[in-house]
Amino acid sequence: MTHPTGSARGWLTAFMGISRRETLRFINQRGRFLAALVRPLVWLFIFAAGFRAVLGLSITPPYQTYVLYEVYVTPGLVAMIQLFNGMQSSLSMVYDRETGAMRTLLVSPFPRWFLLGSKLIAGVIVSIIQVFTFLAIAWFWGIRPPVWGYVAVIPALIVSGLMLGAMGLFLSSAIRQLENFAGVMNFVIFPMFFASSALYPLWRMRESSPLLHDICAFNPFTHAVELIRFALYLQVNWTSLAVVMGCLAGFFGAAAFMYDPQKGLWARRKGGPA
Repeated sequence: MTHPTGSARGWLTAFMGISRRETLRFINQRGRFLAALVRPLVWLFIFAAGFRAVLGLSITPPYQTYVLYEVYVTPGLVAMIQLFNGMQSSLSMVYDRETGAMRTLLVSPFPRWFLLGSKLIAGVIVSIIQVFTFLAIAWFWGIRPPVWGYVAVIPALIVSGLMLGAMGLFLSSAIRQLENFAGVMNFVIFPMFFASSALYPLWRMRESSPLLHDICAFNPFTHAVELIRFALYLQVNWTSLAVVMGCLAGFFGAAAFMYDPQKGLWARRKGGPA
């Protein structure tokens, strides 16, 4: 009898099973879908309209001309959807640990990196659906990047979504209780979002505070935003791509290590509750 990990069909079956579980969880949690849209739409319809008269923007790459403030913030709001989705997906890992469902997942004969990667990919697929729903609504608000930009942005969404999701997985590996992770989410999400180029360009940061500019430039979320921004306008920001790929490798490698029963989280908590 062939071992389940010895055939491509076995790996595909495991991947589809994890993906199906994540998809069903998303479908059954309709409030999660609406919440993912409400946050960026509030920023787009209310805050962006109010800041338009206050924050003028000069010609900033990848834009070829002056743009309205709501056009500028749209890529940042797209990245915010992915950030929240990555954290919500990782929140389910903490929940599964409390209920014991994670033990069933991690005793599988498949490698931990494959199980975590499958969950990560399933979460990114969900986030891309949310992103394109938001972009469709934004289109009616006058946010209309080039048509091919909607296609070109897909690889950027995949890479940035994987990076942000891997960061969430890494954080979830060190949190044992659901309530603690909710607090960590707020501690991570809001500083990452506000200390980035999502709401204002880096050159404005430099004018107000060189230190804040350096913090924003070091922030991985800034590079996820810029990767999406340039892709929407059929360009590639190679620096941001390199940073996002590097952070993806670092966060995912750290998460896989922490979830390894022989090395990371489970080795240190051997004998304790899962």
